[in-house]
Amino acid sequence: MILNKEFEPIRNWARDKGIYEKGDAKTQYLKLMEEAGELSQAILNKDKFEIEDAIGDCVVVLTNLAELCGTSIEGCIESAYAEIKNRQGKMINGTFVKNK
Repeated sequence: MILNKEFEPIRNWARDKGIYEKGDAKTQYLKLMEEAGELSQAILNKDKFEIEDAIGDCVVVLTNLAELCGTSIEGCIESAYAEIKNRQGKMINGTFVKNK
């Protein structure tokens, strides 16, 4: 999987807003929990527009959180995919459960 700086506009926006200079991982994590709560509400309400908005907001916050932690969202995605791409398991009650 190759990501070619799709997230750079988010990082540029965050730099312009001072998020990397004045923010920190703890506050971005709290922001992520806030956005996850909004996503939860949107899912419960079956509100497609708000679901898309909340997922997008989570991606923005995760991009910033990765940067503040000294990594990149691209690296995190590539690492996670490398770990799961050959994973075996089965669906149980709507959730994929990996084999042990």
